[in-house]
Amino acid sequence: MKNQTPMTKMLTMTLACTLVALSPAEAVGQKSKPQPGKLSQRQQQVVSSEAFLSDHPDMLNRMRAMQELERGDAERAANYFKRAAHYADKQSQAGYAELLWKGHGVPQDRPAAYAWMDLASERGYTLFLGFRERYWNALSEQERLRALEVGETIYAEYGDAVAKPRMEKILKRALRKITGSRVGFVGGLTIIIPGPGGGTSINASTYYNKRFWEPKQYWHWQEEVVEGARHGTVTVSDLVQVREAASSQKSADPGD
Repeated sequence: MKNQTPMTKMLTMTLACTLVALSPAEAVGQKSKPQPGKLSQRQQQVVSSEAFLSDHPDMLNRMRAMQELERGDAERAANYFKRAAHYADKQSQAGYAELLWKGHGVPQDRPAAYAWMDLASERGYTLFLGFRERYWNALSEQERLRALEVGETIYAEYGDAVAKPRMEKILKRALRKITGSRVGFVGGLTIIIPGPGGGTSINASTYYNKRFWEPKQYWHWQEEVVEGARHGTVTVSDLVQVREAASSQKSADPGD
């Protein structure tokens, strides 16, 4: 991606960490201890699959946004960031804030940018808190007053209090599809992920790992990814994987 800002670099990092979960030591071919948020190879196949992403509109739309930035279409990227933000995706809320701050793909609006970055910082993520304070220090007193006013409206629609339940509703609905019951028992089920040679068979217990579907664990995993990305490293081949996954999901639409 050409001319990346610090925020887009960070978003590229968190996206790559989400889908390929690369640790810093692995990036240079060293052995390392397990990293927070790190996924096994099977789990990596799961989270980049079409079926999984169709039930995770936060990740799907964030991935699409990054793909559009790669293509140079910041306007479309902004739309995808807002879609993902609707499902409590803090990375996308931060990405949209950066576009507003720079006037990249959307009209420049520094007070609104601050409000969005403040929203992205709602869970106390260190990366976003740093950007939020940087924004605040650059605002005039008049801009600060407007930022606080705009923030009330943004929080009312995109704050965790309302956005998390939207995402959790989708996760719970997806779990009920496993057997058609409310218990979500997977037993000996096998999930087939399409791909070369007829696809890959993955045990349902791996596919429906609680960290991807149980709300409390899911939000904890997202936190591990964001905070872990501060110290991570990704390589060109990993970003190619991310772009290819994004391209394969282009026709999928997130549900409510």
